[in-house]
Amino acid sequence: MKKRLVEEAKFPLALLGVLIVIFIFTGVYAKAGFLSWFLEVLPAFLGIGVLIVTFRRFPMSKFVYGCVFFHSLILVYGGYYTYAETPLGNYVRDLLELSRNHYDRVGHLALGFFPVFIIKEVLLRKTKLMRDGWFYFIVISVVLASAALWELVEWWTTLFVAPEIGAAYLGAQGDIWDAQWDMFLAVVGAAISLFLLSKRHDASMKKLNLEG
Repeated sequence: MKKRLVEEAKFPLALLGVLIVIFIFTGVYAKAGFLSWFLEVLPAFLGIGVLIVTFRRFPMSKFVYGCVFFHSLILVYGGYYTYAETPLGNYVRDLLELSRNHYDRVGHLALGFFPVFIIKEVLLRKTKLMRDGWFYFIVISVVLASAALWELVEWWTTLFVAPEIGAAYLGAQGDIWDAQWDMFLAVVGAAISLFLLSKRHDASMKKLNLEG
């Protein structure tokens, strides 16, 4: 069992090593300052921390670790520039003649697209839920609840922790429906991801063998 755990740890440790280098560089040189960067990247820190703490008892599939890696990159990019000022978002805004930088929409789409597989894997491996329509309804409902919780966390953080960077942190850019868009896009991201990648996730879970 111990030998197998060591083998399973190699892939997530390699990804973690790359992320640590990226975290250090972007945190030190963040365009809007360290605090804004830290708040934007905080979900990645929390998620990675939970995966590290629970690895011995509940290692997850390589697919999930890959999802966490790519989700972290999206958060880091937004945190480095702030979501409203990302060069990629500005380029698309100018190219399509949009009224705002929409990179924050990408971030909230990713909030459903990647973490949905953590939710799916935990429910499949730790509960007796059947894989049917109700199962996927529950998975997407958890994504929506998580997105709503994050909107509350952003609100509380802006009010009580860092009001001086509230506008940059929230990234609403004057859109009164920003919170609703963010929650909706998380659900859309989860649904798209499950439709496109669920079979690959299943295959990765089958390869997770901790015997021996």
